[in-house]
Amino acid sequence: MSGIASPWFERQEYEQRLDRVQRSLTERNLDGLIAFQPETVTWLTGFFTRGYGSFQCAIVPTNGTPSIVCRDVEDYYHGATCVFPDAVFWSDGDDPVETAARAIARQFAQSTRLGIELSAWPLSAGRYDGLRNHLANVVWKDESRLAATLRLVKSETEIAYQRRAGIAAEAGMQAAIDSAGVGVSEREIAAEICAAMIRAGSDLPGPGVLSSGERSFHLHGGYSDRVLRSGDLVQVETTPNVRHYHARFMRPIRVGTASSEDSRIVETLISIQNSALGEVKPGGAAAVPDAVYREGVLSAGLRDTYTNKTFYSVGLLLHPSGGEPLEATRRSEWTFEIGMTFHTYVLARGFGMSETIAVTRDGCERLTNFPRRLFVV
Repeated sequence: MSGIASPWFERQEYEQRLDRVQRSLTERNLDGLIAFQPETVTWLTGFFTRGYGSFQCAIVPTNGTPSIVCRDVEDYYHGATCVFPDAVFWSDGDDPVETAARAIARQFAQSTRLGIELSAWPLSAGRYDGLRNHLANVVWKDESRLAATLRLVKSETEIAYQRRAGIAAEAGMQAAIDSAGVGVSEREIAAEICAAMIRAGSDLPGPGVLSSGERSFHLHGGYSDRVLRSGDLVQVETTPNVRHYHARFMRPIRVGTASSEDSRIVETLISIQNSALGEVKPGGAAAVPDAVYREGVLSAGLRDTYTNKTFYSVGLLLHPSGGEPLEATRRSEWTFEIGMTFHTYVLARGFGMSETIAVTRDGCERLTNFPRRLFVV
């Protein structure tokens, strides 16, 4: 594996990605793209720094190679990770928007049509206004989904990173099970999960969902100082990443003794999920397994309503992004494609079962392979 301070893929893969983006720009009659979403910048150019929260963007012409605008303290990481050498640096005290505007003006003619990722979280309304003021002759078009859509289908090398993340996720879940028990705090369990995932190859810690007691019945609970008691239900989701490519899954833990009803609920959820995953295939409508989840849970009487999504795309994710912009809901009209990767989950009565999967020629591959059952500690 390459290091963090080196390109994560071969140059040829970046060139193929650039070609796909540039062909899309040509089809849209655009002269270029100004990419602000950190995932787009890294996926397209290789440039990665932990300081991506400061002002940076990629200037991507329809013909030629991209250039990066970023803070000067990132010079080392730009040189080490970016496969395209051109860069424009701003220093503390400079106006980075003005610096970017000058770089864009040098790249393109006075009157030009540019795509821009308006939905990117680093591009505030103020920064966009600043660019428009400096570049009055530019016609801007929102292309927030251009690169994001292209990123949905992963290469085999991308999925390989997600497989490694799946291994780290499994190590984290085993640590949760081994450390949980009466008198143990959520914080102590979280520490064990994070340590195990980092040792197993995760670039970042963070157990994801970790909640017990009343909070286990509500999604997105984080760890606290709460101490586990006999009878508690603990909901755990491990969310590691390798080169910031993610895999994750959920399992429930019962502290003390599990009832026959507990077992019935979990077995029902596993059966529903198996049926849903059996409907995942290239060209298959996402609405089909989505309906299997919803109708299965409702017909089993496990919930009165089922409103949450059932699949969402995961891959290269940089905080604060929690998923890619493709998800299965009751209104979905998209179809699965080979190379797409998803976190897919089912929830009822505080019990959650989930997996990360990759769509293959024959259906789907689980990238997380932990035993699927209720764990009792």
